[in-house]
Amino acid sequence: SSSPSPMRCSTTATATLLLLSAAPAAALPSPAPLTRAAAPPIPASSPSGQAASLGPAAALRIIKARLPQIDWLAQGEGSPRNKVDVPDHVRAVLAQPSAPRREAESPERTARVRTRAKEAAAAAAQLRGMLVGEEDANAWWRTPRDTARGGRAVTPDDPLTVIVAGGGLAGLVTAAACHAKGMKVALFEQASSYAPYGGPIQIQSNALRALQGISPAVYEELVAAGTVTADRVSGLKIGYRKGNRLAGLYDRGDWLPPVGTIG
Repeated sequence: SSSPSPMRCSTTATATLLLLSAAPAAALPSPAPLTRAAAPPIPASSPSGQAASLGPAAALRIIKARLPQIDWLAQGEGSPRNKVDVPDHVRAVLAQPSAPRREAESPERTARVRTRAKEAAAAAAQLRGMLVGEEDANAWWRTPRDTARGGRAVTPDDPLTVIVAGGGLAGLVTAAACHAKGMKVALFEQASSYAPYGGPIQIQSNALRALQGISPAVYEELVAAGTVTADRVSGLKIGYRKGNRLAGLYDRGDWLPPVGTIG
């Protein structure tokens, strides 16, 4: 790629002034009087007594403060699309019969989900001590294998063997994926039981699709227990007004940026 022109401005604010000076006079309202803000002083030392360093971010702030301020750039309203919770293309997807449906929270749904969680925890608890005594001593993960250099043949009767350390989300999914491919899997978890812990878990649509390919049963369990949030925009909403006409204006409460789980 060609090297940048030596005349190219290094700050967005300077480029903005050049664009405004080149624009037709009829296209712009009467400009407000230009004012020059007082530049902040460069500190000689930090509060800790160390010499202050002038990095790129600090230098840009100083340059921006010394440039003329044009009120017209900050006038106007934010983009209407940043105020929409459910875009039209999302509505079209949700109109399909196979689209996810949000089930309203209710005491009945809460009881159903919690009951299923208790059942799953009880099923996991039954696996404790599944191998004891001689069975544990002769388990395949305790039996050394003498594999020749270059590997061995993998057959349905003698598949790949996998040990997964940790029965969290990643460990369980890894074990399920390996087991679905016919591998012999042993999973080790130090916790004595499964129970609700921490905050909620968010699973994006691409991860759900991967889980559906690994285990349709696991996918159905997750959909039944989870809350569908793909029927609306998610992301970050800005709590104050910011931006300008050239870079984009955002009103308080606008999506910044919007993140749709349905593309």
